[in-house]
Amino acid sequence: MDKNLKVIPLIPLRGITVFPYMVLHFDVGREKSKTALEDAMLNGQKIFLSSQIEYMVEEPNKEDIHSIGTVCNIKQILKLPGDTVRVLVEGETRGILREYIQEKPFFKVNIELIDDNKEVCEDITYNALIKSVMKNFEEYLKLSGESTRESIVTENDTKNPGRLADIISSYIFIEQDKKQELLDCYKVEDRLNKLLSILINELEILKVEKKIESEIKKDIDKSQKEYYLKEQLKIIQEQLGEDGENSKEIKKYKNKMAKKKLPKYVKDKVLYELDKLKSLGSYSTENGIIKTYLDWILDIPWNIKTKDNLDIKKAREVLDENHYGLKDVKDRIIEYLAVKSTNKSLKGPILCLVGPPGVGKTSIAKSIAKALNRNFVRMSLGGIRDEADIRGHRRTYVGAIPGRIIYSIKQAKSINPLFLLDEIDKMGVDFRGNPADALLEVLDSEQNNTFRDHYLELNFDLSKVLFITTANSLDNIPRPLMDRMEIIQVSGYTSEEKFNICKKYIIPRQLIENGIKDDKIKFSDSSIYTIIDNYTRESGVRSLERKVSSIIRKSITEIIEKNKKNIFINTTKVKSYLGSDIFVYDKADKDDKVGVVMGMAWTAYGGDTLPVEAVVMQGKGKLELTGQLGDVMQESAKAGYSYVRANYKKYSNIREDFYKNCDLHIHVPEGAIPKDGPSAGVTMITAIVSALSNKKVKHNVAMTGEITLTGRVLPIGGLKEKSLAAYRAGIDTVIIPKDNAKDIMKIPRSIKNKMQYILADDIDTVLENALVD
Repeated sequence: MDKNLKVIPLIPLRGITVFPYMVLHFDVGREKSKTALEDAMLNGQKIFLSSQIEYMVEEPNKEDIHSIGTVCNIKQILKLPGDTVRVLVEGETRGILREYIQEKPFFKVNIELIDDNKEVCEDITYNALIKSVMKNFEEYLKLSGESTRESIVTENDTKNPGRLADIISSYIFIEQDKKQELLDCYKVEDRLNKLLSILINELEILKVEKKIESEIKKDIDKSQKEYYLKEQLKIIQEQLGEDGENSKEIKKYKNKMAKKKLPKYVKDKVLYELDKLKSLGSYSTENGIIKTYLDWILDIPWNIKTKDNLDIKKAREVLDENHYGLKDVKDRIIEYLAVKSTNKSLKGPILCLVGPPGVGKTSIAKSIAKALNRNFVRMSLGGIRDEADIRGHRRTYVGAIPGRIIYSIKQAKSINPLFLLDEIDKMGVDFRGNPADALLEVLDSEQNNTFRDHYLELNFDLSKVLFITTANSLDNIPRPLMDRMEIIQVSGYTSEEKFNICKKYIIPRQLIENGIKDDKIKFSDSSIYTIIDNYTRESGVRSLERKVSSIIRKSITEIIEKNKKNIFINTTKVKSYLGSDIFVYDKADKDDKVGVVMGMAWTAYGGDTLPVEAVVMQGKGKLELTGQLGDVMQESAKAGYSYVRANYKKYSNIREDFYKNCDLHIHVPEGAIPKDGPSAGVTMITAIVSALSNKKVKHNVAMTGEITLTGRVLPIGGLKEKSLAAYRAGIDTVIIPKDNAKDIMKIPRSIKNKMQYILADDIDTVLENALVD
């Protein structure tokens, strides 16, 4: 083998270039490199070190490694914690990688050694080159403030030009690529020329830095580090003849502003902020805050408006296409469009849709947006407790942003969207303020044309927005907020309405979502009624849709498993897919009984029947109430008991001393379910009078109404839902407060025609019609 060729292990280095005569240590972590190190220690302690072409490559191949590197002698190895090895090496000579002998388990290569010690020339030009390199290196050391020449380059080094060039190359602070270029120059003269060029360039940079430093130190305090950096950057930019980064940003913002039609007060604010930005450095903390603020201002649609669709017929078609019923809501929107067509400046109404879950409050808002040709944006208020969520944070806070009103307007990309404020009754209150108070301005048509967000600090016109809010109950909405909204009650659906919704909307939609054609799965009318009556108990149709979806999925599975062409869903199929009936509605007794009265109640899931039982026992005048009754319901029972005590003479067969010698126990069945409300007052009195007088109550009569101590019957709510529950239970006569006569019109005709309504303004009317003569 040629004496200039040598087979030794190779370790590729990341971010390091090793020169001959250079002593340094580095850490080895890669398994491949550690194996190469072990082999080198066993075979003469020689290792070839070459830099990777790309620093980020974790497992380099031979294409990723420079072909020229340095043969080094391993001086010391030290094992560090974490399975890392620290190696001390001394560079000996350059080497050209001629051949890869092996690549696994480590690189072993054939190296051609380059000996440049013999390249000594007495040529005048050559000597002048060496002196020029030394002179510039001395100046480099002086400007950089490092050690003197003698501590780095010895007299012996100057006699060997190649060694001199390598020592200087290893010392100066330059980029990795330039160091590799110096290592690649294995001819000494080429190396000296390259080194001289690099030194001259580095000297120019050092001189500029010194000049900048001296100019800045005259004007600023040494402790003002941030200001020092800003001034340094400005002077660098002046030396380079470039504009600052902020100048480019300012031009970009001005171009963006010119393309938008902004109100004058907004333009003035943008220009004011741009002036502030101009005076700041690129690395100022306030710089980012101003840019974020400008981005928000320029992204908000100050003058972008969508054109309303004022075609009433088309709007009604869109509303009817997606929703069954909901007549009051649809009529109010059509009225708004009708007036809007004559009065172009009409402010958007603020509607509040109140009703139980699942009746379509949120989806009707989307349909209204579609009918009006407006962008739709939804903001959920459930659980919001911070006033800043509505109005935003002031810019003095770190990470401040606008409130969700402005954020949603930005999302809507127009100033007249349909804005849905969902679950307005679910807002909370804590130490950060009451968000309901912040909504007062938003939902006031007389004030919201100058809505002011804390972050923007600019007036924004919300009067063109059509606000629609939703709630399950009015009880939790603050009175001032409710006063600003037009309340529209969205009551629960009757079985007939649910049937139509299911047949016309739910089943077709679910078949499409599951990728099934209409003729493959068909539902009978009786199967739909079975799902509604026996497997769901709700005012809306969410649970109904889930049950239909479940049946369709099970049908698809059966079609595939049993290779059927189609399936017809009847009552039997429904029961086989969904199991036993989940709900069984109360049915009225077939016989008249003493002390048992059928009441009616309203729940979040719709109407329900509420049987009340009363029994009389020998005792000491104790009144016992059971069935998880709330405070209001207990008070109704006590008021009824007091009324009977005061008016017992009106009713035959009631003993004068019953309140001394008899205990009365009133129970409302299904004791595990909490019950409350005043509307069971007439039911309680009827049960008490029946039990005390031993008179039977008509089994086909149900009743509702609040009672006073003087026997007056006060109006109640939820008559439609209560009537539906009574109808399901087989009741044909309903006693209601006289003041609720107007609500009978809202009851579906199919139910109203099959029931008799008795209007009562006092308890005597109730008892006359409820007790068996």
